[in-house]
Amino acid sequence: MGDLEGGAERPRSAFRQYLDEDWALWIDEYPELGTLFGVPGHHDRWTDDSTEGIARREAHLRASRDRLRGFDRSRLDPTDRTNHDLYGSMLEEAIEGLAFGEEPNPFHFGMPRNLRTPLNQMDGIHIGAPDLLTLQPHGTAAEVRDLLARLRALPRAVAETVELLRAGLAAGFSPPREALRGVPAQFTALLPEAPANSPLLEAFRGEPGGADPTAVARARSEAEGIYTDSVRPAFERLRQYLVETYLPRCRETVGLGALPDGAAAYAHLIRWQTTTDLSAAAIHALGRSELGRIHREMDALKERVGFAGSRAEFFRHLRTDPGFFFSEESELLEGYRALAKRADPGLARLFGRLPRLPYGVEPMPAFKAPSSPAAYYQPGSGAAGRAGYFYANTHGLGARPRWEMEDLVLHEAVPGHHLQIALADELGELPEFRRHSGPTAFIEGWGLYAETLGEELGFYRDPYAKMGQLIADAWRSVRLVVDTGLHAFGWTRAQAIEFFRENTGRAEADIAVEVDRYIVWPGQALGYKIGALRFRELRTRAEQALGDRFDLRGFHDTLLAEGAIPLDRVAERVEAWIRDVGAGTPTAPAVDAPR
Repeated sequence: MGDLEGGAERPRSAFRQYLDEDWALWIDEYPELGTLFGVPGHHDRWTDDSTEGIARREAHLRASRDRLRGFDRSRLDPTDRTNHDLYGSMLEEAIEGLAFGEEPNPFHFGMPRNLRTPLNQMDGIHIGAPDLLTLQPHGTAAEVRDLLARLRALPRAVAETVELLRAGLAAGFSPPREALRGVPAQFTALLPEAPANSPLLEAFRGEPGGADPTAVARARSEAEGIYTDSVRPAFERLRQYLVETYLPRCRETVGLGALPDGAAAYAHLIRWQTTTDLSAAAIHALGRSELGRIHREMDALKERVGFAGSRAEFFRHLRTDPGFFFSEESELLEGYRALAKRADPGLARLFGRLPRLPYGVEPMPAFKAPSSPAAYYQPGSGAAGRAGYFYANTHGLGARPRWEMEDLVLHEAVPGHHLQIALADELGELPEFRRHSGPTAFIEGWGLYAETLGEELGFYRDPYAKMGQLIADAWRSVRLVVDTGLHAFGWTRAQAIEFFRENTGRAEADIAVEVDRYIVWPGQALGYKIGALRFRELRTRAEQALGDRFDLRGFHDTLLAEGAIPLDRVAERVEAWIRDVGAGTPTAPAVDAPR
């Protein structure tokens, strides 16, 4: 590139300028990401999903890849060679995904949005819109104007979703009908007659814009008018189309392999989600092997608590004994909050660097809880001044056993998602894409690895809580078998549910939700176990190589020092740390400082 020639500008600054410019362009194309990451100036719009908007983003994706190729990697310093490699990989994966209908967005998290099937029980405009409208800033008059503008723009975004659904059907693509059976009820909960009760207007229930009663009342009145006049009718049209046209024409099959390009699409997703070249068959076998190991641990623990029946009978006991369940939603929520407070103090023993950003524990929004897992984490943003949140599913208390709670807090809050994602957000010396994106195998692999740190934090002292951790581990191993079974080996939904039931102690309702999740998110569930196993292997490698010089805090800081990165890069980082510690250099890692 010209700006690299003649020494007029140093290669590193030109390359970083490209990364900054490209990030800004992507945020402009995806204003929802701007809101999530606390970037001002993007809170009044939705992504343009018109034919022209999608074509523009595809063109930019390819142009960005071509511009990246114009940099001479050999002239970059080691840090930016890594940035070059990682960004290039993200762009190439996104371009590869275009052939399978994926959104041309290199920064999607966990599940790429598929433009052929842009709505399901886990994701879509009916899920994303209320979440975004609730979390975006609305404390000043200007922020409320943005919020109202985004609300006014919502009907167009809904109409674009309808057009995408129609185009997908016309091309022969649809999600499995069975997995979407709960979607109409989600719309019913989203669209009450009384505007103030809609999750879409959650942000207007406090004091939007400040404490001036007149301004607050005016903002609420305007929002309710927009909801009544245009937003609710737009969603009603979408709901009518789903019920009367789309769902009846959705496919009866459940696996990705049943679609015209399904086998190739699944192979792509495996590579993208795991950052490995493992085949579906190898992953399937790994899941079964891990289940054998975990079942042996379960049987030993069953004997320890004095349960005389079979493992299947023990699972039934765990699922049905009233003593394992709360009778009030508030009790479940307070139980999670107490566990989070227990986890926080011990973190300093395991990590040399902790995030500044706080987190909270809140109930999951009721409109999506029936089709959601037991808990999830919503990242915060230091730039936006927004804390992270652990959302607990309080719907259906008979599916929310006490014995799973410790494990879920460790995974979703600390030392799991909140700690890792908040630390990445604070790595200001890294380019923006490194701080706000990363592979599932790292992010969810870290969450699962974090569950195994329970004993070191004083958790799992109750044998049933330890059984909960083993059940969670078995659950992630089942995922390897079930996901590949569904999408590569022709399993039916009933087969997947039965395998799940036989191999974990999870509640029946939870099993159905989980299997339906794997059906509509092919490959995403594979990253957890594969990433966690790699983290544990690297820890064992470091412990054996360093002996008494092994420092757990330094090891964990090394894992998290570069944000979420592919597993091969994690291994390289750990090997370098082992060499440095062995040579007597400081054990606390730091990301290479800008030069």
